[in-house]
Amino acid sequence: ILFQLVWLGLNVFLFWWYYLVYDVPPKFFYTRVLLGRALALARAPAACLNFNCMLILLPVCRNLLSFLRGSSACCSTRIRRQLDRNLTFHKMVAWMIALHTAIHTIAHLFNVEWSVQARVEEKDTLAAVLSGLGDKPHESYVNFFRQTIANPVGGLYVAFTYLAGITGVVITLALILIITSSTKTIRRSYFEVFWYTHHLFVIFFIGLVIHGAGRIVRGQTAESLAEHNPEVCHKNFSHWGKNGACPIPQFAGNPPMTWKWVVGPMFLYLCERLVRFWRSQQKVVITKVVIHPFKTIELQMMKKGFKMEVGQYIFVKCPAVSKLEWHPFTLTSAPEEDYFSIHVRIVGDWTEGLFNACGCDKQEFQEAWKLPKIAVDGPFGTASEDVFSYETVMLVGAGIGVTPFASVLKSVWYKYCHDATNLKLKKIYFYWLCRDTHAFEWFADLLQSLEAQMQERNNAEFLSYNIYLTGWDETQATHFVVHHEEEKDVITGLKQKTLYGRPNWENEFKTIAGKHPGSRIGVFLCGPEGLADTLNKQSISNSEADPRGVHFIFNKENF
Repeated sequence: ILFQLVWLGLNVFLFWWYYLVYDVPPKFFYTRVLLGRALALARAPAACLNFNCMLILLPVCRNLLSFLRGSSACCSTRIRRQLDRNLTFHKMVAWMIALHTAIHTIAHLFNVEWSVQARVEEKDTLAAVLSGLGDKPHESYVNFFRQTIANPVGGLYVAFTYLAGITGVVITLALILIITSSTKTIRRSYFEVFWYTHHLFVIFFIGLVIHGAGRIVRGQTAESLAEHNPEVCHKNFSHWGKNGACPIPQFAGNPPMTWKWVVGPMFLYLCERLVRFWRSQQKVVITKVVIHPFKTIELQMMKKGFKMEVGQYIFVKCPAVSKLEWHPFTLTSAPEEDYFSIHVRIVGDWTEGLFNACGCDKQEFQEAWKLPKIAVDGPFGTASEDVFSYETVMLVGAGIGVTPFASVLKSVWYKYCHDATNLKLKKIYFYWLCRDTHAFEWFADLLQSLEAQMQERNNAEFLSYNIYLTGWDETQATHFVVHHEEEKDVITGLKQKTLYGRPNWENEFKTIAGKHPGSRIGVFLCGPEGLADTLNKQSISNSEADPRGVHFIFNKENF
């Protein structure tokens, strides 16, 4: 919240400061005569646009964030948690850009209308005299519109012939397409539309940098102000340039400033893309493809020099499906394994294409050399990396959102098999919510292994897991009742029985808080926004004000 308040405060300060810069000083006195308050109302949001366009690329520099996240020297746990909210901040900055773009555009519509009108109105007004400056030799103009074309044709002429007008139209259209295609519905149902339109940011930034090159906002020069005081001389505008009167004022355009704000982030992002390209050229070998229930496939891969931590994610490209698209997937393997793996649920065109390219639509065995080429970028850090920083954690997964915790639980299993004495983590509360019984099947084997391992070491209390089935039909319900008394659960094969419905999170948090007084408990979620809001509120309401009391630290996967 503090970080967001600082960012909002800087936006407010920049807007206020630059509004005063254009609304008060005598430098823009005559420009205000032509344009009124719309001048300041156009320039103030322009400054905020520069600031936010400087920030918008930084949250998506994944390699930079991973470097900062992994550098303990400059990154405390609290700062790492802020870095994990990079996409949330990216979206907030995008909406702020949209807001200031709207204000800037509306203000300039009035500026253009009044500039055009001043060129064709009666010649005995101050606005007309100012607009006529520049028509004679040795004069500099203040009104950028030099033609004598009335509105609305004059306004359209500015929009489609002036550099500022053309670039303004282009970057505004690009921004509209980027934002409208970024809604949750589009991202989930038509990811390709989202992915391609988002790359209009290249056009947006090119247009942004050259938008001010035409220097249409003009102010009186310092030399002219020394001999022509506009607050005095504007009263005798008809005598300018005559003996004993005020000299004709001279004007100059504001130099473009946007490039100074965005050149640094643009260079960092260019380096980011070069690193991604270099990584994508490194050879990746698919060693195994496993078809799991619930329309899920597992890809086991190997890559020279690949090192990972628990809960990290990678971006995957399959040129056989699309030569341009990259999609994020959480790693489900453990760092201790000699391969890395992802689980892919078939939910769209790209995943369907990957499913077919891997031969999963065929009944016969697929030869390894027939498997498609895969490019991998990553791994990148997430909140789940911090699991081993706590003594007590709550892991909450919903549906396929269980994948980051597969890596965590596998790593726990390996550590227990080899050396558990150095493990800071002492207690795991694991919650998995699923709508369909088939979704449990691919993950049940891992839980069964963990369950047996903990019992062998007389530490069955280390892992408490609660599996919730949130959807079932009448036939399934009858089957569950018939087999309820059996030693192992009828769905998962585990000794812990599957629960039906949804958890009472308030009771769960209160129970855990009572068992671990004075502890910092990490709450990790990979799931929908609605569940994230619920867990975040419970984490806050069940944390004590006393620093020595129990505190729930909420973390959510974002990619």
